[in-house]
Amino acid sequence: MLHHTIARCPCCLGQNRSLLLACGLMAAALVLAAFDWPAPRLKQRLSEYGFFVGPLAQLQPAADVLSYEVNAPLFSDYAEKARFIALPPGTRMTFRSQGPFDFPVGSVLIKNFFYFNKKQNPEQGRRVVETRLLVREAEGWQALTYVWNAAQTEAFLEVAGAEMPVEWTDAAGKRRTLNYQVPNINQCKGCHATDGQLVPIGVTAAQLLRRRDDAYPLAQWVAAGRLAVGDKAQLTDAVPLADYENPTLPIEARARAYLHANCAHCHNARGPASTSGLFLEASQTDPMRLGVNKPPVAAGRGSGNRKYSIAPGKPHESILLYRMEQDDPGIRMPELGRQVAHREGVELIRQWIRQLSAP
Repeated sequence: MLHHTIARCPCCLGQNRSLLLACGLMAAALVLAAFDWPAPRLKQRLSEYGFFVGPLAQLQPAADVLSYEVNAPLFSDYAEKARFIALPPGTRMTFRSQGPFDFPVGSVLIKNFFYFNKKQNPEQGRRVVETRLLVREAEGWQALTYVWNAAQTEAFLEVAGAEMPVEWTDAAGKRRTLNYQVPNINQCKGCHATDGQLVPIGVTAAQLLRRRDDAYPLAQWVAAGRLAVGDKAQLTDAVPLADYENPTLPIEARARAYLHANCAHCHNARGPASTSGLFLEASQTDPMRLGVNKPPVAAGRGSGNRKYSIAPGKPHESILLYRMEQDDPGIRMPELGRQVAHREGVELIRQWIRQLSAP
């Protein structure tokens, strides 16, 4: 066995290239990424991958790294995100109208989490707190997390999770503080799981197609030879999620997009919350599965003594809204990825439930 120290934890590499770690009483197993480019299979430092050029914290992508945005972002304690895709040379991802795109082995999805010092004035700088990678291996996807140093010069592999205080001034000029939680590698499957397998969430037609500008950026990726599409008409077949922050759009589209982005990765028939019977995809048409007048499968303090997931016209009687409002780890939803309630998201769902009528 080859012995290493990674992320300040003693560890060793087995013959099958698994990474075995012991951090106090915590133990975890991690299969190493099968990188063909470059040759080293695991990096302790984010900079060693070569995803970015120039000062690392500027997150300026290298020439062959693709940047993208999503229509309806996942709320992560008000963190901003910068998203990228790195494909092995000469390869393409494959478009799918439903679910995540298909990626060649060696692909890496890159998501950086950061806070502007002043939300209303981004030019005054930002602090990058973590970078998450999803690496496509022959056996499936592997998650890796890198935590940034205070000097903003490097991010280091951290498998056991981390907690760090962050502060920023929000768009209203209010000073905000919280203890930002970096997930451990085992928690990644809490959201990124379909049929028990780790999968991407955001690289989908619903998240990437644009209503306003002819399928950008997908059309650009096709033209550049980085995205394969069997029939280019597929680029307009899928229904894009609405921008839930746009108040000019119908509240139904905004609320359904919000629930899809923040809840449906678990609350679907193949996800970790499948046994709940509450399925919150934007494509869901069954009112009962969406939660309308649906009693919970298991009652408890998570229900807040409310009878239905969604009580039409009665947000204060709806379990869904109650759990979105909470910050108690045993009650809140989503249960991972946030420490504070998303005030704007809560208000959006409140307004949506208020205008619903019984089916």
